[in-house]
Amino acid sequence: IVHIHKAEPYVYAQTIAGPASKYFGMARNSWLTGTASWMFVALTQWILGVRPTYDGLIIDPCIPRNWSYFKMIRKFRGATYVIEVKNEEHVNRGVKQIYVDGKPIEGNKIPIFNDNKVHNVLVIMGNK
Repeated sequence: IVHIHKAEPYVYAQTIAGPASKYFGMARNSWLTGTASWMFVALTQWILGVRPTYDGLIIDPCIPRNWSYFKMIRKFRGATYVIEVKNEEHVNRGVKQIYVDGKPIEGNKIPIFNDNKVHNVLVIMGNK
């Protein structure tokens, strides 16, 4: 498709010329769109499920069943969170348990640490 769009294959174009144009299929303004940032929000906050809130990070992944694992790093309010998600039950959704720095927490909201340290988060997906 890159030979048709004549734009980078990894970006969202602001416009793509329609059938009435002599440049049909050509992409324009590939870096001048808000789509890329909204796709990042959709992926990180609603698919990977790491959402910032006023008082912490909510962890609520909604992933394909065949994903057994993913890992991400999230900097949030003065701390770095290394988040590993294990999905051994192959569910789409549901958090069975979360461990922060090796200790279990209640619920699915990670507290704000604001201590300039790295915190390891292990999320076990599954039914409670």
